[in-house]
Amino acid sequence: MDIRNLAYFIEVARQKNFSKAAETLHVSQPSISKAVKDLENRLNVTLFYRSTKYVELTDAGETILEQAQQIVSSFQNLTAQLDGLTQIRTGTIHIGFPPITAVTSFSHLLSAFRRAYPQIQIHLYESGPKKVEASVQDGLLDLGLFTPDDASDEYDRIWFEQDPLDVILHPGHPLTSRSQLVLQDLAKEQFILFSSEYKLHDMIIDCCKKAGFSPSIALETAQRELMTQMVAANMGIALLPHKICAALDPAQIASRPLSDPTICLRLALVWKKRRYLSHAARELLTFAQTFQHK
Repeated sequence: MDIRNLAYFIEVARQKNFSKAAETLHVSQPSISKAVKDLENRLNVTLFYRSTKYVELTDAGETILEQAQQIVSSFQNLTAQLDGLTQIRTGTIHIGFPPITAVTSFSHLLSAFRRAYPQIQIHLYESGPKKVEASVQDGLLDLGLFTPDDASDEYDRIWFEQDPLDVILHPGHPLTSRSQLVLQDLAKEQFILFSSEYKLHDMIIDCCKKAGFSPSIALETAQRELMTQMVAANMGIALLPHKICAALDPAQIASRPLSDPTICLRLALVWKKRRYLSHAARELLTFAQTFQHK
């Protein structure tokens, strides 16, 4: 069985699209299609449900994907050892991150890393943090930026962000007369809340309940722009990381720090323990640990 066919199959599963997989791998789409077809013929199964817009793994495809990842990872690990990859400054890294959060420190890291390693390609995927975590778990992403469970021993991590949440309000809201707010001040407000894809969704609701009330939720969304538009239209209040609030137009949206309790967004660069990481990904992690101490 050709290792390249397995690698092409994994990339199609990652992208859910033959054309995008071909573009990422810098090969022709017919080459990708032939590789997948050869695999299907060899294994006598159908790997994908195909439509004009996307493809999805069949049950057989799901089973084979897990094994294919292990085979390709083992082969890459063997190649890395034989070829002395520690001296090679090329490769590709797949990283997932959530759309709402401000990841200033991580952005600076990526910028510095790209300057130091111009031959390493970084592919970024924007998705809800729970989906990012699932993709890291399944091996579809090398690294993810999310909030791992402190008690979990499935992951290794490098912490990057700890950003307190501020309250954002319409500039004419009565609560703007205060320099800072406590959670109980928001008991009668309509909340524009992070969607359930975010751990902050559950954290905010739990903190409200501990403060003696259940928040009245006007909208749950994964779109930061929609959150701020709703607040600017005086349709409710929201809690967003301070770094995001600091960049908002004060003529449209007011922000106030939240205390008692202070709720923080905590983000880490996360990878799964005991899963093979490419040399490029390992170089980024080494670079990140050095970058953190500068």
